[in-house]
Amino acid sequence: MGVVDMSNNHPPSHETKDFFPSPALSLSLAGIFRDGGAGGNMETEEVEDGSASRGRPREESTVEISSENSGPLRSRGSDDDFEHDDITCNEHEEDPNNNSKKKKRKKYHRHTAEQIREMEALFKESPHPDEKQRQQLSKQLGLHPRQVKFWFQNRRTQIKAIQERHENSLLKAEIEKLREENKGLRETLKNPSCPNCGFTISSNNDAPTLPAEEHQLRIENARLRAEVEKLRAALGKYPIGTSPSSSSCSGGNEEENRSALDYYTGIFGLEKSRIMHVVNQAMEEVKKMATSGEPLWIRSFETGREILNYDEYMKEFPTENPRDDGRPNKRCIEASREMGIVFMQLPRLVQTFMDVNQWKEMFPSMISKAATVDVICNGEGANCWDGAVQLMFAEVQMLTPVVGTREVYFVRYCKQLSVGQWAIVDVSVDKVEDNIDASLVKCRKLPSGCFLQEQSNAHCKVTWVEHLECQKSTVNSLYRVIVNSGLAFGARRWMATLQQQCERLLFSMATNIPTKDTTGVATLAGRKSILTLAQRMTWNFYRMLGASSYNTWNKIPSKTGQEDIRVASRKNLTDTGEPQGVILCVVSSIWLPVSRNVLFDFLKDETRRHEWDVMSNGGPAQSVANLAKGQDKGNAVSIQAVKLRENKMWILQDTCTNAYESTVVYAPVDIAGMQSVITGCDSSNTAVLPSGFSILPDGIESRGLVITSKPEDRSSEGGSLLTVAFQILTSNSPTAKLSKESVESVNNLLSCTLHKIKTSFQCDDGY
Repeated sequence: MGVVDMSNNHPPSHETKDFFPSPALSLSLAGIFRDGGAGGNMETEEVEDGSASRGRPREESTVEISSENSGPLRSRGSDDDFEHDDITCNEHEEDPNNNSKKKKRKKYHRHTAEQIREMEALFKESPHPDEKQRQQLSKQLGLHPRQVKFWFQNRRTQIKAIQERHENSLLKAEIEKLREENKGLRETLKNPSCPNCGFTISSNNDAPTLPAEEHQLRIENARLRAEVEKLRAALGKYPIGTSPSSSSCSGGNEEENRSALDYYTGIFGLEKSRIMHVVNQAMEEVKKMATSGEPLWIRSFETGREILNYDEYMKEFPTENPRDDGRPNKRCIEASREMGIVFMQLPRLVQTFMDVNQWKEMFPSMISKAATVDVICNGEGANCWDGAVQLMFAEVQMLTPVVGTREVYFVRYCKQLSVGQWAIVDVSVDKVEDNIDASLVKCRKLPSGCFLQEQSNAHCKVTWVEHLECQKSTVNSLYRVIVNSGLAFGARRWMATLQQQCERLLFSMATNIPTKDTTGVATLAGRKSILTLAQRMTWNFYRMLGASSYNTWNKIPSKTGQEDIRVASRKNLTDTGEPQGVILCVVSSIWLPVSRNVLFDFLKDETRRHEWDVMSNGGPAQSVANLAKGQDKGNAVSIQAVKLRENKMWILQDTCTNAYESTVVYAPVDIAGMQSVITGCDSSNTAVLPSGFSILPDGIESRGLVITSKPEDRSSEGGSLLTVAFQILTSNSPTAKLSKESVESVNNLLSCTLHKIKTSFQCDDGY
């Protein structure tokens, strides 16, 4: 059906109203409604004076979707010589043989394959081209601009009609479910029975006890209504032009216009059936990798860690399309597995993995960026996650700018395996990577994921499998061992971070913390406010410290010529959580021949702060408050008072440790403002500018990574990788320029701190 040109400025004698969502469909049926529904075989013709003639039999009364490649809706008549999909002329002309005016017969024209291809290409980029784009395309294709305009209108109308048909069919199915549920509910109410024995209750009973099924049916009815609304919203959220790929809806026959639900309609145009095939295969693979022992997994005699036997893996899971492209040395495989218990209820843990914001907050030291690119399949069930499939992006970092981040696109699949057991599976999909700049695809997820098993007392057992394929690249010599061994981005780090964050959440919500673990704070509100402020401070530190694009790092010469010192600056204009103005950051990473735990205990100890803190003026810090946020005493938040000549300064310090890494984060705070936070006031507007330390094992003595809370079990560690970071506010004015003096000042601050730490461990020279 063509779109009628209404630009002749002659209004019809009878106004019509659009009765249908499709404008073209409303225009075509307007005459039928004006005729009072008289059979649908009468057409209305518009003559020059705007009057309408009625009663002419109309042969072209069938409305259908075009089966041509161009795809616009059109009217099909009995004539076989139609040449136009779009009306090109509806002008009146004078017949030279008589003086009366006739209406010229409408001419039709089929677009060529080249014209269709060019218009389809523009339609993918811009379903609503502007006047300039239409003019340019019309010149390129030899068409009138109005023809181009009508083609795009028809194309949008066709896609909208297809979407509406699918939406209607789905909604009808949901309505039928609701009817069946209501029918069952009515039957149950007519014949109430005892929920225990099933005996029918007499109708003479004035107050019968209705069965428990009634309540359950009402809940199910409400859920189905919510599902209908969610489905309606999901089908309506895609703008016209981003739904099914042009190859699937360019034609009008039944096969070519198959259900739009068979396609993932996001930015990559992935076929849903292929994605489901990939994720189901990945699910089976991760199951085997999570539960199998030898020979698939073997334990290293040198490190005690499990290692994937790759020869056995290739036998078990043969690859149909190897990705080495004849260059096997260009990529490396990292595989690891870890098991542990976390303090979190199973439904909330599943929610954490599927909600991208909660997932990022659960791994703040690892995930610098994360996003759900699109939802491929919505979940089912009461919790709405069973069967959910999402296309996701993540940028994973280390807490040092000298090791680059890893960016990965992957599909996440959530599945309930049984009562109390769920699986979360991640796998990269080739089709996604084909649509991304190849320079960005440096890391991809082979089938990975975790299995969650509900335990007693709100605990969950987690089995984590991490399997990556990465491009080989040059790694800073300090971190080469820990990165190449797979520890830096492996399952052990993910598990350790998950356990630490779950424990932090548990302690932050607890109301029965022993007095010895909460000193200097009188109320639970004060405790919560301090922990919230410390968490924000630490997360800002993590965001600043990594190699993400949040900061652009530049190398500068160090005082000794040994350290790798990097600086970056940024301007804070709107964030009330940081001081406003120009902020300068300086970072350096070094190796120390001291175990990670010994170094961590030294840096977090307030009585030894003066040994490394240049600003402490040589005196020990005094404790104002101390709050535990984990079972390990190293997981704590403290407020320390430091004397600076004649004045006092308060420092908020947050220390964190797990089986992989430890951090000490601190920031000077306003005393009056901090006192109000201690009483329970809101801390969201309290400005803090964190500095601190990140401590990692050097990876040489990998057995030392297996850490418990007992000090005697921590003696087998090797050296440490220490990253020191400082931030200072160089100017309160966001428009101020960064001065050379500021860079020199912060460089001196970092160099002096490193020198003090080395001196404390007697390793300043020759290590």
